[in-house]
Amino acid sequence: MNRHSDLAIEAEGLVKVFGRTRAVDGVDLAVRTGGVFGFLGPNGAGKTTTIRMLATLLRPDGGRARVLGHDVVREADAVRGRVSLTGQFASVDEDLTGLENLVLLARLFGYRRAGARARAGELLDAFGLVEAAGRQVRTYSGGMRRRIDIAAGIVVTPDLMFLDEPTAGLDPRSRNQVWDIVRALVDQGTSVLLTTQYLDEADQLADRVAVIDHGRVIAEGTPGELKASVGSGALHVRLRDPGRRTEAERLLAGALGVPVRRGPDPAALSARTFDSARAARALSELSDAGIAVDQFALGRPSLDEVFLALTGRPAEAGEAVREEEAA
Repeated sequence: MNRHSDLAIEAEGLVKVFGRTRAVDGVDLAVRTGGVFGFLGPNGAGKTTTIRMLATLLRPDGGRARVLGHDVVREADAVRGRVSLTGQFASVDEDLTGLENLVLLARLFGYRRAGARARAGELLDAFGLVEAAGRQVRTYSGGMRRRIDIAAGIVVTPDLMFLDEPTAGLDPRSRNQVWDIVRALVDQGTSVLLTTQYLDEADQLADRVAVIDHGRVIAEGTPGELKASVGSGALHVRLRDPGRRTEAERLLAGALGVPVRRGPDPAALSARTFDSARAARALSELSDAGIAVDQFALGRPSLDEVFLALTGRPAEAGEAVREEEAA
């Protein structure tokens, strides 16, 4: 494997097998330093298992990987000294207060008592947790837990941070707060590998994205490149009456000549289209049928449509894969 000083992560043919399941099946990655690299895929695609191998928590069954120039198997201690991992669930002690957690971690990293309290205070202030500093973490909301967990991961600022689905289960406001934290980390010089099943999250944060499905990387590029790879445009429609969605779906499919996709919003429909004139006729057919449209937009495809085109199913439709951990 070639060594490149501008690469934070180099992986070739990474494999991890649990029983009869190949959770990771030959993953190749080349992640440059700086910015956010998005690792996108549904539940069970192999994202977390790949992260755990790169972070030296799981030993690969095949392939090789280097993180910040160090082999993840032979030089695991060197890797651990320069990276941080924040998983899907809080890793801090829920019986301790936010302040106590951060002070404890700072002391473990070698800070003297006064320095540890000062560093904890800086992080609590930066993450908007000053008022909750004296409360047990078990009393924190989901968004607050994510923030204290990320804060715990940067008591000593890492060169590379693995963020494994950091906004899973959060409300929109808390998700936006975590996004701001990720951007601030990058501004301070930390490289970030972000796993997510939320396509809008990858679109908002990532400079480059790799799409993983069934343990294999099936596409990689900038969000713009991936969108361009599946077509020049998409029609997005929001109906006034969700009860007429089935009828509207049939009319749009007939007029556009392509499949029409339902969104999580019961009033939303979208379809890839390469012909703006045909899109206009489709909207006209809805109007002629008395189906009112509150909003419509003709623009570039979303990452959601990219994933659907690449895998044949939406991102949220992934099947869970049992990703067991090594003892």
